[in-house]
Amino acid sequence: MSVKEKFLDYVSYDTQSDSSSTTMPSTMKQKLLAQHLADEMVAMGIEDAHMDEWGYVYGTIPANCEKKNVIGFIAHMDTAEEVSGANVKARVIENYDGEDIVLNKELGIVTDVENFPILKKFKGKTLIVTDGTTLLGADDKAGVAEIMQAAEDIIKNNLPHGEIHIAFTPDEEIGAGPDKFDVKGFGCDFAYTLDGGELGGLDYENFNGTSAEVEITGRSVHPGSAKNKMINASRVAMEFASLLPSREVPENTEGYEGFAHLNNMEGDVEHAHLHYIIRDHDRDLLEARKDKFNLAAEFINRKYGLELVKVTLKDAYSNMKEMILPHQEILDVARTAMRKNGVEPVTTPIRGGTDGARLSFMGLPCPNLCTGGELAHGRNEFAVLEEMETIVEIVKSIAELVE
Repeated sequence: MSVKEKFLDYVSYDTQSDSSSTTMPSTMKQKLLAQHLADEMVAMGIEDAHMDEWGYVYGTIPANCEKKNVIGFIAHMDTAEEVSGANVKARVIENYDGEDIVLNKELGIVTDVENFPILKKFKGKTLIVTDGTTLLGADDKAGVAEIMQAAEDIIKNNLPHGEIHIAFTPDEEIGAGPDKFDVKGFGCDFAYTLDGGELGGLDYENFNGTSAEVEITGRSVHPGSAKNKMINASRVAMEFASLLPSREVPENTEGYEGFAHLNNMEGDVEHAHLHYIIRDHDRDLLEARKDKFNLAAEFINRKYGLELVKVTLKDAYSNMKEMILPHQEILDVARTAMRKNGVEPVTTPIRGGTDGARLSFMGLPCPNLCTGGELAHGRNEFAVLEEMETIVEIVKSIAELVE
């Protein structure tokens, strides 16, 4: 199989994770792809490949030459909550003409150049898109496919390499990917996650990430006699949201600018719930953003004279920069591997998180590499086949170049 065939196979599995779940993995359907990958790894000659009880997949390619370092490659299997990953109908567009892509004529779903000008960069390339009813799953099944293809090539062609460890994780999209990751058993000196975007990406800065759960308790009274008695939790929720900075949201920010993102809301008169993610590259600025949530709750509770609003903040991951920079040799190997394959490395701050962020703080330095996927977490997501093929070569070069 080629990397394209592998990718099309993997995206056919529904692996959407669920932040409301209390199990690990959060959805058992992730284990279906996990077992499939483990079986495929065994078939290609990775004898110890297996899925553990938590849904993680591990495997080892023994060294065929002497190397000082043991390296790892990691990607996640789950897809984001925002859009369904079930019944993905992928379509391959060869020699893309650079114009708007009609994903679904009947539903009027289009990936248009006006709103997505990045499309112009890929004229003449082979794009893999959806039918507009689901996301594609390039985040991060492109990374999975690239690691699998590189592993197959290394084994089949007996390419020179030291000991290589491979891992595929569940639940990255809900911040739980490293929760049960066996760093000690993985046994690597360092690793790379393949969970980035456009070709050339070599990332070692990411957001500090926090979630905020806002619970609001109201009081229901018949609307005909509600004056000075009813407290409408849904309206209080709107009031709470209005107290946060209106411009500091994802749709208005870029680069190093942080935000608070209202990811989900639901409610009625008696109860309302708001789910936010809070992000900033600077730890002090993140703490200031968290303080604004507590201050908004305190203001409303004082205003009504009741404990209507409760805010629960939970840190998810931290900026891995401080853990990566002391290990410049990891970045140097990746840069050399990219340039060997005609790619100039580009480092930008990740406006999100990866498994590598937490793994770096767990003792496994783990910068992030590109995958060739674009517009993740939405119906307009696509992957660029030529970039995926080049990334396979970059992974193989890293395996060869590492000392």
